[in-house]
Amino acid sequence: MDILNQLPGVLSSMLFMSIPLILAALGGVFSVRAGIMALGLESMILTGAFTAVVGSYFSGNAWIGLLCGILGGMFFGLCHGILSIRYKVNQVISGIGLNLLATASTTLLMQIIWGNKGSSASVSSISTRLTFLKDVPILGDIFAKQSILLVITILLVVLGWILLFKTPFGLQLRMVGENPKAASSVGIPVKRMKYIGVLICGALAGMAGAYLSIDNLNLFVRDMSASRGYIAVAIAILARYNPLSVLVCGGLFGLCDAIQIYAQGYGIPAQLVQMIPYIVTLVVLTVGVKNIQPPAGVGKYEDE
Repeated sequence: MDILNQLPGVLSSMLFMSIPLILAALGGVFSVRAGIMALGLESMILTGAFTAVVGSYFSGNAWIGLLCGILGGMFFGLCHGILSIRYKVNQVISGIGLNLLATASTTLLMQIIWGNKGSSASVSSISTRLTFLKDVPILGDIFAKQSILLVITILLVVLGWILLFKTPFGLQLRMVGENPKAASSVGIPVKRMKYIGVLICGALAGMAGAYLSIDNLNLFVRDMSASRGYIAVAIAILARYNPLSVLVCGGLFGLCDAIQIYAQGYGIPAQLVQMIPYIVTLVVLTVGVKNIQPPAGVGKYEDE
């Protein structure tokens, strides 16, 4: 009975924890569909979280902070694109290198701006919640405290699916990801499509980071992305690079996060409980994705 009483709270936490994972994984789908590995997601999330706080801090407006977070993610997405597309740097090295750079640069800038390496000052945060549902039985307990970004996330997933699978743009992007040489031979601007893919990826991952810092909290904390970028990569793979499936798989990982929060109240060692999302990620990568293949053109170029 106690479990049933806590179920609405668990589901509410699941949605709460799923938003950044779904946004980042959706960005990863666009990047991989364009033929660029998404291992730089961690850097885009972390930079998005930091620039969102900076934007909110100096403007006093959380929505400007959200825009700054998106732009911050796009900047690192562009860096990943330049390294991978123009200079043909190994995409694994590029992604991991940018992740390390984001960790170091955000810590340094936090020290410069706020004189603190651990956290920023408190800033304006996004306070819009789905309170109009508070009087609805059961649903009110689950949705009333959710951010408006939950609705935006669901809309972006649907829009992403339509864009990828129901438009000429999506067809061209998928062609570039499958066979860039063939795409180039029929007149598709391969490099431009790849850049668009990583910029969309950066924008969505930056929004995920902004959610963590100015919606989930109202400040930036060092390394607050907490490896969500790597989990988002696993979600994108498990979802077979389909936006609608990302919504389901992101919810699954969000549920793991929610369970670890509630499990801490039952005497289970906190360190063991906190491992749950990462254990699930390892299980998914070793068991659940053995037969899932990325687009054939990932890491390839039109002149190869």
